[in-house]
Amino acid sequence: MRKTLLAVAVSAAVSLGACSDANNSSTTENQAASADSSQQATSSNPFFKASSLLYQAPNFDAIEFKHFEPAFERGMEEHMAEIDAIATNSAEPTFENTIVEMEKAGEILGRVSSVFYNLSSSDSSDEIRELQGKLAPKMASHRDNIMLNADLFARVKRLFDNREALDLDSESERLLEDTYKGFVRAGAELNEEQKQQIRDINKELSSLTTEFQKSLMALTQENVIVVDNKEELAGLSDSQIASLASAAESRDMEGKYAITLTNTTRQSILTDLENRELRQKIWETSANRGSGNTETDTRPMVQRLTKLRADKAQLLGYDSWGDYVLADNMAGTPEAAQSMLRDLVPAVVSNVEKEASEIQAMIEAEGEDFELKPWDWFYYAEKVREEKYAIDAEEVKQYFEFNRVLEDGVFYAMNQLFGITFEERNDIPVYNDEVVVYEVKDVDGSSIGLFYADYFTRDSKRGGAWMSSFRSQSELMNQKPVILNNMNITKAPEGEPTLISFDEVSTMFHEMGHALHGMFSDVKYPSQAGTSVPRDYVEFPSTFQEDWTLNEKVIAKYAKHYETGEQIPDELLQKVLDARNFNQGFDTLEYLSAALLDLEYHTVEPGTEIDDVAAFEQEALEKNGVAVEAVPPRYRSTYFAHVFAGGYSAGYYAYMWSEVLAADAFKHMGNNGGLSLENGQAFRKEILSQGSSKDPMQQYIDWRGQEPTVEALLERRGLTDPSID
Repeated sequence: MRKTLLAVAVSAAVSLGACSDANNSSTTENQAASADSSQQATSSNPFFKASSLLYQAPNFDAIEFKHFEPAFERGMEEHMAEIDAIATNSAEPTFENTIVEMEKAGEILGRVSSVFYNLSSSDSSDEIRELQGKLAPKMASHRDNIMLNADLFARVKRLFDNREALDLDSESERLLEDTYKGFVRAGAELNEEQKQQIRDINKELSSLTTEFQKSLMALTQENVIVVDNKEELAGLSDSQIASLASAAESRDMEGKYAITLTNTTRQSILTDLENRELRQKIWETSANRGSGNTETDTRPMVQRLTKLRADKAQLLGYDSWGDYVLADNMAGTPEAAQSMLRDLVPAVVSNVEKEASEIQAMIEAEGEDFELKPWDWFYYAEKVREEKYAIDAEEVKQYFEFNRVLEDGVFYAMNQLFGITFEERNDIPVYNDEVVVYEVKDVDGSSIGLFYADYFTRDSKRGGAWMSSFRSQSELMNQKPVILNNMNITKAPEGEPTLISFDEVSTMFHEMGHALHGMFSDVKYPSQAGTSVPRDYVEFPSTFQEDWTLNEKVIAKYAKHYETGEQIPDELLQKVLDARNFNQGFDTLEYLSAALLDLEYHTVEPGTEIDDVAAFEQEALEKNGVAVEAVPPRYRSTYFAHVFAGGYSAGYYAYMWSEVLAADAFKHMGNNGGLSLENGQAFRKEILSQGSSKDPMQQYIDWRGQEPTVEALLERRGLTDPSID
């Protein structure tokens, strides 16, 4: 995953491209107005020169929508001129005049792309989504014009073939090897007819993945559940009900209550909602979105994307898209990933059966005679949790006030582990008033980079949680990192504290792990910086950080009652600890189901036509032994953003693969001193600073002393019950 402009082109084309050209005005007046606007945007375009802000952070006070398209046009033009100059250089190819010059190329395109594609996820608009559609095929073609350039590849290949005589350091040698491999994987060795086929496929893939992304936003708007009477919301807190009323009011439905869907099959509101009929409606709306139940139908995109990827893999000499993708990951093959997942299935399903039995018993104990359904799981699971652990989720939330969790929890833990501090910077412009910028200082007080915190949900933001960057670290380019964390926490009404769940606390630690992977990067070349690592390694540093949420020293700092400031009682904390592995069968199975479904889509043979998406999904689940009615996949095919709109196609398994590393690493650190600056600095040096400048497994071995084992993962997920074979 290159962080140069090639990476930007890949990201734009594969994940965030679009499907239709912007509408063109047919009138002379509109054309003239457009030309005048374009000239104004060009003459004062902030993307045409480096930002004067700290670390060249984007100047959002100066950036307007009208600046994006001209900047993309000039950026692609200048980048291609730089690439052509490298490819046609009459001098003998050297590492400096070829590989290094490629790393340096494309400054304008890099600046505008990092801002535009971050906004398309964090603070989107109809204008931005329309421009994505216009840019997607252009960005795909731009990348192909580089990666399928015969003269440029000839220079790269000549260097690669003579690499042993170049006397390169290890970072440079790895960069050369990765660059050569990237060209080959893009189709540089194909004949001209095959290259054209690759171009056509890439163009369509870029459009379809962006159309899928746009469709998910449309589905969110189309699938709002409107409730007329407050009585139907029995079980929800006053704060939850106020938020639903506010959501309805923002949609011009004053006096009603609007329930919007999160991006997974499960919906957190089902935990508290007493009304079974409404629970069923919410769950079915969630599970069936995109399947023709509303105007937006994503099934044709799923079918076409699957076929195109298989066809592209065949052109490049692979048996399937999964073989193509995983050849560049730690797992190596789809079979290795499937084997790891399938090995967990028996123990996980056994745990699910026990959990389901307990929930069914609770249903019957309350005098009900219905069979457990997916929309019942969380409501009655919470009752089982309360009975087993006497724990009230709402009571627990009172000890997790957002600002205290961030400052006295996440920031404190990172200070104890790495010595860093976060200083708020009110002088750095932001793209939305809810975003807070921090300057990150190292243990010696020196500045590392900037961190943008964007934690609250809004209609302009896509669902989920993620890390990204406005600038990545590079010694070559004298760049310090400018990193971004996004989440979708529901902000409390004005004047009230935002209380969050323990899961949201864990996610804050998780995303900070990604952020520090980018922040601590210490490499020479931008394409090797930070999170530019295989998909099945990138989640390791973030998952590793999650376990600090319950570290005794850390939780003593942040788990305090939002009103009284009292420390969370030992008894309640112990219940939280005891309940940590509760429902892990469900959590693990819904993930495994989605990961195995992803691999089934992406190991189909080239030429395969999927006639019925729902039937394919059901057959895939049955084949892998994970077709449990009450526990559907975390993402069903029609809204599986990771693989049909994002960069995780044939790679969703990576979360579990990375968790093996994370669990093993955390246990090892716990056995050797735990939360300490010495341990943190060692982890930073061998893991977080390396980016992709060194083989991932070698990074792990250099730090840990050996490869990881799965025992810690099973313990972490509570799946080591001795009764399970």
